[in-house]
Amino acid sequence: MTTDIIEINDFIVLIEQSNASTVLIQKCEIDADVVGFAFYGSGNVELEIKHNSQTKYVTNTTGMAISFFGNQKVEFSHKIAPDKPLQSISIFTRIRNLHALPQAEQQIFREQLPQLLHPEENFVKGPSLYMNLEMQNAVQKIFNTTYTGNTRLLFLKSQVNELLAHFFALLSTENNRTVSDKDKLFQAKEIISNNMAKPPSLTEISKTIGLNSNKLKRNFKELFGVPVFKFLQEERLKKAYELLTNSDLGVQETAWYVGYESISSFSNAFQKKFGMRPNELKQQFFSNKS
Repeated sequence: MTTDIIEINDFIVLIEQSNASTVLIQKCEIDADVVGFAFYGSGNVELEIKHNSQTKYVTNTTGMAISFFGNQKVEFSHKIAPDKPLQSISIFTRIRNLHALPQAEQQIFREQLPQLLHPEENFVKGPSLYMNLEMQNAVQKIFNTTYTGNTRLLFLKSQVNELLAHFFALLSTENNRTVSDKDKLFQAKEIISNNMAKPPSLTEISKTIGLNSNKLKRNFKELFGVPVFKFLQEERLKKAYELLTNSDLGVQETAWYVGYESISSFSNAFQKKFGMRPNELKQQFFSNKS
């Protein structure tokens, strides 16, 4: 488990990575009244929260963005699943520091997170969202940057601001959407993710979730920031990256596993997203292991 702790203005940023073969449990404490955000680029984490003689459990998985309030009376314990590479970015700020923000930014916090700014308990869970493509890209930029020193700090500051801006923009969109349609869209996303090798057609998905095809296409893009086909491609490539670095599958088998019949199409799409061809990643992975 590696944790990089950085202070950017009045925000504390934790950049965490783990690829343990066994369950990893990490405890953390809060020393003041804070508003926090966490963005999960990958991984599966069970969060145990203890306060007021109560224990709550929250599971955070790949692609989730969460918000919360907590204070020094809360005990947090992260249970990180084995063989589920974790990449998470947590952003904390003391409530009193929010008063130093420009008025426009203060207003965003007041309007979108009132339950966190005026908490009624020692821990309050705020809105949780599935990250759109822009947010996922911002997370990956943070983990993939090669900048160092002050240049890295400047870069991370821009990405943290971008993540928060996307979070509030997406939250505003979510608040204007009916709950029933939102649930159906998440159901569609789950269907696609669970059947990426042989996904059903848009017509079949529409019938399954009870939402017409036009509304599915339009609202899916609004909610997740990317069209249905592009989301499928992103899911396939992320799964392929995971398989190439955490399994014995070769490039051809990986391509078939995630639904690519053409190895050249798979290789070209993979290079466009990750900057290297799948066979280069596989070779790099094995050379690092040896």
